[in-house]
Amino acid sequence: MSAARHGSIGATRVCPHCKATILASASVCPACRHHLRFNPAAGGSSAGAARPTGRIAMRIEGTIGHESVEQGCEYCVVVSITNRVGERIAQQVVGVGALAPGERHGYSLSVELIPAAEAAPSGQGASNAPRPAADRRA
Repeated sequence: MSAARHGSIGATRVCPHCKATILASASVCPACRHHLRFNPAAGGSSAGAARPTGRIAMRIEGTIGHESVEQGCEYCVVVSITNRVGERIAQQVVGVGALAPGERHGYSLSVELIPAAEAAPSGQGASNAPRPAADRRA
């Protein structure tokens, strides 16, 4: 497994605001939603001229709750990515916490697919550093 080269599909960089590893082609950080650079494809005119974003390929939303009235419980949120033969590409704990008796928390997970022609980075801020295990491809 090798790091994606500068300018290649799947190249990553670190968001300067939240330090999340994101695609080098991103104009907006998907984690903190801060704008990272001017998007020249938008042309500065109407919103209709903006670069089309990817499509949401999957979205899962749900709620967990703790029904006990006597004691709390703990939870751990884990996201795993596997390839088509079932080999784990990445796994990451994205959150842990506790629920008080009767408390409920909502969760959502979405995966956005961005066409490769649109994902070509402009060269600004791209990283040549090796990608974290969560971003490696098999």
